[in-house]
Parts: sequence; C-alpha cells; structure tokens
Amino acid sequence: MRFSLIVPVFNRPDEIRELLESLTKQTFTDFEIIIVEDGSQIDCKSVVNEYTTQLDIKYFYKKNERPAIARNYGVERAQGQYVIFVDSDVIVPDRYLEIVDSELSKDPVDAYGGPDAAAPDFNNLQKAISYSMTAFLTSGKIRSGQKIDRYYPRSFNMGVKRQVFNEVGGFPVTKMWPGEDMVFAIEIIRRGYRTKLIPQAYVYHKRRNTIKSFFRQVLHFGKTRYIISRVYPETFKIFYLFPSAFTLGTLGLLALSLWQWWLSLFIVAYALLVGIDSLIKNKSLSVAGLSIITALVQHFGYGLGFIIAIFEGDKYGVFDKGFYPKQ
Repeated sequence: MRFSLIVPVFNRPDEIRELLESLTKQTFTDFEIIIVEDGSQIDCKSVVNEYTTQLDIKYFYKKNERPAIARNYGVERAQGQYVIFVDSDVIVPDRYLEIVDSELSKDPVDAYGGPDAAAPDFNNLQKAISYSMTAFLTSGKIRSGQKIDRYYPRSFNMGVKRQVFNEVGGFPVTKMWPGEDMVFAIEIIRRGYRTKLIPQAYVYHKRRNTIKSFFRQVLHFGKTRYIISRVYPETFKIFYLFPSAFTLGTLGLLALSLWQWWLSLFIVAYALLVGIDSLIKNKSLSVAGLSIITALVQHFGYGLGFIIAIFEGDKYGVFDKGFYPKQ
C-alpha cells in the first residue's frame, strides 16, 4: 500500500465526518485510513461506520494519552510505505494524494510537509485565524518561510517513510504538548534524512473556533518554542523573540500613552496594516476586523508563552536528557 493516513481524534465526530467525506473524493486511491480515538467521551465510531463501504478505514479506541502517543499507536497498525499525519480538523482537497504521490515518485524524500489554508466556506473567525497563522505581518510567517528542501513538517500535514519513522523512534513520548511534531521533524533532519515542503499539497485547516481556545493554543506554542530552542539550540532563530518583544513593547506603549497619547498611534498603525492586508487577501471587512484581533492574540499568546516558559524552567525534564533519552 502506498499511503496510510493516521488521524488522532478527541471528541470531534463532526470534524471527522468532514475529513472522511473529503477523502472519498481523492483522485488517488491507494491509501488506507487509521482513526485512533484517543479516549474521547464523544466518540466518532458511528461516523466512521458510515464510510466503511467507501474507504479502506480502520478504527481503534484507546485511553487518552495525547496526540503523539495516538499517532505512534496508529503507525504500529499501518501498512503504507508512507504514513501521513493529518489532524481531525482538516479537509483534504481532491488532488492532495495525487500531488503527493507525483512529487514523491519524482523525488522520494524521507519526509515531507505541506501548508495549510482556509477553505472558502470557513466562517469569518476561522479565516481570520488562518490569516494570522500564515501572514507576513504576523509571526505566523515564521512557519511558512522555511527552506523548501529542508522543511520541518508539522503534524497537521506531514508524511514520513514508515521505515524512517521507526528508525527515529516515532513522536517523542513526553508530557509536553503541543510541539512534539516539531521535535520529531528536528530529529529526522538531525539524523541525515531528507525532507521537503510540497507547496501544492495543502490542506484546509479549521484550527480553533473561539478566541479563547486560539489564545490557549498559541500560548502553548510559545512555551514549546522556548523549550525546543533549549534542547536544540541550533534551531533557535532571533525572530523567535519578536512576539515577546512585541508583547512587552505594546504594553509599554500603552502605559506611556497615558502621558504621551501619540505613542498609541504606533499600535493603531500596525492594526491598520493588518486590517488592510487581510482585507486585500480575504475580500471581507468582517474577516479584516477579526484579523486585527487574532493577530494581536497570536502575538501576545506566543510572546507570553515564551516568557512564561523561561520562568517555568525544565518543567518536562528534557533540557539535559533530551526528548529521546533512550537514544
């Protein structure tokens, strides 16, 4: 079998329906799907059963141990030459697997990654969050600005040769989450395996559906960015400090503007730039307005998370022994 799609799920039956529906439309069909229900209280088994006649699909239920362990569990039961990881909140375009197969046939790298985007029918908040996570004017551009031929894939859209997955040891089994996919990608590259970005192999990624949940997500991202930089200092980039600098600078400007009101114009100018850029890209005033909010939430979440992690210290016990202590 060419591909095994591994999907960890936690209390998201409606999203799984959308994902499976998109997979029924794939123009390339040599694949299986492995759904790993990670201790959900609201399982998706009945939804999966609706697609067993249309897709080669296997369903497993296990106790809740977070996505990394669920993905490793799925790979142990996979048959494909490549294992492909997608999150349960993505929708896969019709030609996704056809594009991936074509690219890997021409250049059979050890691992690949693809970008994410907002589908036309996503709601305004989802489009605004997608803008914030990919735009040049936000720290989201850090994720999409990597070299195509030395790309660090992320688990919402990542493919790895099954042999390479096993040789690396799978996703690291720690209490840290999220960030385990970035650690896994770093280990793949450190061990001399080849990776690349396939720009055309994008997925539609819903991400979070409230401002509060989005803030929690990027707060964790900020924390893991610091932790990973400590364990793998060679991966640190100076722009990782930008969100923290933005956070402290914005708070400082707001405080000083109580005496010098014009200082607040710097914040207003940035907000206008984000709004105009989002308006051009999304053709929607509502999305543009929400993009200003989500961009600020993203900066503050990443920035505060990074700062908090500095004071938390080695909370997960990985600074000295790393994420793969047995190796």
